[in-house]
Amino acid sequence: MKVVLRKDVEKLGEAGSVQNVSGGYARNFLVPQGLAVYATDGELKMAAHNQAVKDRKIVRQEQQLQSLADKIDGLALSFEARAGDGGRLFGSIGSADIAEQIAAKIGEEIDRRKVILPEPIRTLGEHSVVVHLVGKLRPTVKVTITSEAAAEAEGEPEVAADDVATEDAAE
Repeated sequence: MKVVLRKDVEKLGEAGSVQNVSGGYARNFLVPQGLAVYATDGELKMAAHNQAVKDRKIVRQEQQLQSLADKIDGLALSFEARAGDGGRLFGSIGSADIAEQIAAKIGEEIDRRKVILPEPIRTLGEHSVVVHLVGKLRPTVKVTITSEAAAEAEGEPEVAADDVATEDAAE
């Protein structure tokens, strides 16, 4: 049985899409809950019209956000975080942290929900992160996470053990 979804249904489809489902699922769950309506000729025409309007809107938004995507694509971000011996972070780097640093670099606000992370980053090293702007605009950002201890060691001049011993003897 064909139905037109009125709302997004997990594991079935997005609002406005035409789906083929079993009759019992449609009669007993989708239609009574207001999640779908039966696919009549009028509903199918309205669904096609709404999809065309949505596609035109996405194309217009892609054109507007293309310059932003060009700024973001290939951007290199670096974070310093505390990490254990195995390279595992004590905390994590999440989409909000990445969005905040992107906004600081390019000067335009990025919504944290647009940064696609299956789970927060919890290991040292380089990671590729996708920013889903709209439609097919999905620039990639390179995120490098280094240990705070390694960063501190690079910043301080190394003092050899022999130098420390001679300084103690001189006092």
